[in-house]
Amino acid sequence: MPYCLQRLPDGRYTVLNREYRPLGITTTDFSCVVDYEKFPIAARLTGLTPKGVARRLSVDGSADMNRIYLYHDGCVPTHGAKHMNAYMKRLKILAYLSVIDERLIRNRYRRPKRQPKNLAE
Repeated sequence: MPYCLQRLPDGRYTVLNREYRPLGITTTDFSCVVDYEKFPIAARLTGLTPKGVARRLSVDGSADMNRIYLYHDGCVPTHGAKHMNAYMKRLKILAYLSVIDERLIRNRYRRPKRQPKNLAE
């Protein structure tokens, strides 16, 4: 269950679970530090602004974009319909954000391949 969004140094985000592990990682070994940048699940999100979307996503209305919490101990979604409804509204906002395809960014700055002269005739 998404707990927070963690911004990486390059501006991409990783969605973390309650144990601060990327979604899908189920390890319970808390002694190991997770390097989020090594996981291929980080994404660059468009439309995420501190005064607008980040504040509406944050459970406490924070404009801090380094870590955006979707819920906390006082409003765990599984502890009642009111908390679940509020959480689902935040997930809906998150779902409307667009993900930038990193391959398109990398390919934009590559020079086009030239055809050999004998094929250009």
